[in-house]
Amino acid sequence: MGPASGAEFAPAKINLCLHVVGCRDDGFHELDTLAVFVDLGDEVAIDPDGAPGSLIIAGPFAEHLALETSGSNLIDKAAAAIERLSGQPPPPLRLTKALPVASGLGGGSADAAATLRLLDRVNSLGLADERLAEIGASIGADVPMCVHSRPLRARGRGEAIEPIASFPTLPLVLVNPGVAVETRAVFAGIAAPYDDPLPDFPPAFESIDAVVDWLKRTRNALQSAAINLAPAIEEVLASLDAQPGALLTRMSGSGATCFAIFEDADPAAAAAAEIAENRPNWWTRATVAAAAG
Repeated sequence: MGPASGAEFAPAKINLCLHVVGCRDDGFHELDTLAVFVDLGDEVAIDPDGAPGSLIIAGPFAEHLALETSGSNLIDKAAAAIERLSGQPPPPLRLTKALPVASGLGGGSADAAATLRLLDRVNSLGLADERLAEIGASIGADVPMCVHSRPLRARGRGEAIEPIASFPTLPLVLVNPGVAVETRAVFAGIAAPYDDPLPDFPPAFESIDAVVDWLKRTRNALQSAAINLAPAIEEVLASLDAQPGALLTRMSGSGATCFAIFEDADPAAAAAAEIAENRPNWWTRATVAAAAG
């Protein structure tokens, strides 16, 4: 019998805002963030031609992905965690890498979360998202968010998850200037005084305008530090700001990907087309963040 079939989408994570509210005793920073997930991402799948336990990398950004030695990357860690629960050795896996690497989109964490979901299903474990997120917290700080892959607030290192009950679909344009930014280096560039927690959340985000109005009271605390490391981020933000219909522009996560929120998909598509034409070396995509409720 060949390996089980199956695939799992690993959607990109967008931090619409990110406050750093303190530094923990363990050296990590205490965060408060609102994150959404879009219809762009990587894919983790069973590879019917692979050797048991192997990981093959394909896709447009495969050559940019410098995986660590076998067993130490996030996908292997996720597979090992499920093996400990199921008693079954991991099947051969294939990662199709469609997202830029080290781009503030949570790609590696999303891949690990997709691996947890896929192998939970393949092994018929029936684990709830909360349990998978618990497992994911031991793999990487962003993995619990990516397990849920829906609009959410995350605090602590990212493991304290509160799903957002009502949230609209957001048309977005994402732009990455082709510069990888190391998360650790960005965090090293910030210091006290730290941010206040995020403002109180409304009972429901009933419209895009309501989201934007609330976001204007927040920021990405990592943006300035990331720009110091990668000045091209500032150019990306200016390019997004100049687009007709852009309601709010900001960097996602630790960068260098930036986003703009639009009222409708058509102006978002037009903006992405214009930026792509003017800056063909940038990675530019129009996309949609999934709604909740």
